[in-house]
Amino acid sequence: MTQPDNTRKLSIILHALFLISGTVTVLIGQFLPIMARHYELNDLQVSFYFPSQFAGSLLGTFLTSIFARRNQFLAASFVGALCMATGILLMNVDSFPASLAAFALTGVGIGLTLPAINMTVLELNPMNSASALSVLNFCWGIGAIVCKPFVDATHVGGNIWATTLILALPMFAAAAFLFFQPTRIITLAETPSDAPVDTTPIWTTPLAWGIALFNFIHVGFESGMGGWLTTYTERIDATHATRLVTPTLLYFVLFVVGRGVAPLLFRFLNENKMILLGLFTVLAGMAVTVTASSVALLALGAAIAGFGTSWIFPTNVSRFSHTFGPTATRRATPLFICGTLGAASSTWLIGFVSDKTGSLNSGMYVLVVSILLLLVLQFGLAMRNAEARTK
Repeated sequence: MTQPDNTRKLSIILHALFLISGTVTVLIGQFLPIMARHYELNDLQVSFYFPSQFAGSLLGTFLTSIFARRNQFLAASFVGALCMATGILLMNVDSFPASLAAFALTGVGIGLTLPAINMTVLELNPMNSASALSVLNFCWGIGAIVCKPFVDATHVGGNIWATTLILALPMFAAAAFLFFQPTRIITLAETPSDAPVDTTPIWTTPLAWGIALFNFIHVGFESGMGGWLTTYTERIDATHATRLVTPTLLYFVLFVVGRGVAPLLFRFLNENKMILLGLFTVLAGMAVTVTASSVALLALGAAIAGFGTSWIFPTNVSRFSHTFGPTATRRATPLFICGTLGAASSTWLIGFVSDKTGSLNSGMYVLVVSILLLLVLQFGLAMRNAEARTK
């Protein structure tokens, strides 16, 4: 393919937007205690924010597929940036229903922007796609890491105007830069007409749905941990929740570190062993997390869990591709939809259990059960894969 003349400008804009998107994606977890205090919500009511954002994200993912059919990923990124920026500003409307709608609109932006930018970067870097995506997702990780200290430094009591404005303005700017770029569509090299068409019936096989179920539970774990950890920290010791180094910060820092360490581990371990290593590491971290009697112990548990979970999602997606062939990613929509549904379900269930038992610690055991289920499922998938290879 021929690279657009403004490839470098597009790359800078998209990476900057992706970094801010990392902050916006995990913002819900940092706003949760603020909204709970402002609207005097119990844990069950607070948990409604998660389905709102993830329902929006699911809608955004479907909209992205429409843009994809027309090869308009840049347009999807533009619309997504506008939705995120507008949704964030609407969070200032002093109404609980309005704030739910604001998170839903933000979710639409996330569902549009993240996959669209990933696909655009793939198209702009066909020769070194793995490296390019690593850099891109590292930017997302940086955005997630700075979210907690950024919110602590910019909000005053229940007033989030400064926080939302500082986030919204660069997103509006990125949308404007994208709109005025001369490149609208990036044309890929055409597939040879005589190329074989893969007709593997992926979604009629139990193995495919097993991998999708794994994604459902694991993405649910990551969302539940990232979404409730700040609130859980405050329940243990509210005086430590606003310090610079918090369990939430360490969770995301070790999450990014784990992504960097994973390539080294892959030199010695295959996909199944890497997933098992990650799951056992997460289980150890969660054992510390749910039994922690101090913020220091909670921080240790969160750091261990963040490190262990970091490579599980991409490894599971890679397993899907290796199992069903390189073209399987074009038919992977159910895999990612299951992840979004898992995120909405797990985060809500934590709030539900917490509300019914009167203890958020009980709610966090949902995440422990999730890891135990993943271990059982992983052993089953590994055996199924081994059987398939011997046939």
